[in-house]
Parts: sequence; C-alpha cells; structure tokens
Amino acid sequence: MRLTAFGGIVILMFWTGAVCAISFMEAWIKFQAPGVTLPIGLSIGMRVFRALNLLEWLLAAGYMFVVVREYSGISSGIKWFSGVVVSILLVQSFALLPVLAERAVRIINGETLPGSPVHIIYVVLELMKVIALVVLSFKWYRNSNVKA
Repeated sequence: MRLTAFGGIVILMFWTGAVCAISFMEAWIKFQAPGVTLPIGLSIGMRVFRALNLLEWLLAAGYMFVVVREYSGISSGIKWFSGVVVSILLVQSFALLPVLAERAVRIINGETLPGSPVHIIYVVLELMKVIALVVLSFKWYRNSNVKA
C-alpha cells in the first residue's frame, strides 16, 4: 500500500471517529449532566461544534491532498464519495451551522423559538457523512490492491 493511500485511510478513520464522538455522543450527553441548563449546553455546543468544524476542514484539506496526489490511480467510486463528503461539509458549514448558531444564541438570550427542521437535517447529513467516510476507507483499502 502506498504511503499516501495509507495516510488517506488514517485521515478518514480519524475524521469518522471525531464526528461520531462529538455529534453522536458529546452533543446529547452534556445535557444529561447535573446542572447543565439548556443555555449552558447550547453555549458549550456552539464552541465544540465550531472546533469540530475547523478540525473537519483541516482533515478535509489533508484528505484532498491525498486525493489530488493519487488522482490518476483511484477509482471513480473514491472520487464520487469524496465529492459527497466535501459537499456535505460545505452545506453543514455554510448553510446549517450558521442557522443553528443563531438559533442557539437566541435561545441563550431567553427567546422561545418554534421548532425547526434544521437540526434534523444536520443530524441526517452527519449520518450520511459518517457512512460515506467509512465507505471511502474501505474503497481506499480495496483500491490499494492489498491482499489480506
């Protein structure tokens, strides 16, 4: 296996773990802690998701370096799933997170807001992104022609 392909797999698996740990564990577990009110939980969540988003962009940049470097030797499936992951990250970063942050600030400031589908859309995209990251990891492994 080429070192760059191995690096791509490592980036994808780390990225998957980070998203799962934050989005599917920390995000809701913090609200279970004694004394954590909705405004406090939202304030923590805004900071954590801002940091996760920055980490995701750094990982995406490293991963795209691998894709560009290996472009002629990778399958169309890898290229397609890579586009899916980056597209999801773009939508989350520039369309959904700003709306969620604005809603959080309004709730922190004491407003009562009606329900919004934005959070559900974000979670569905997180699930799709994690699935795509795992599929990509396996596709890279298969693409590397390694015999187990």
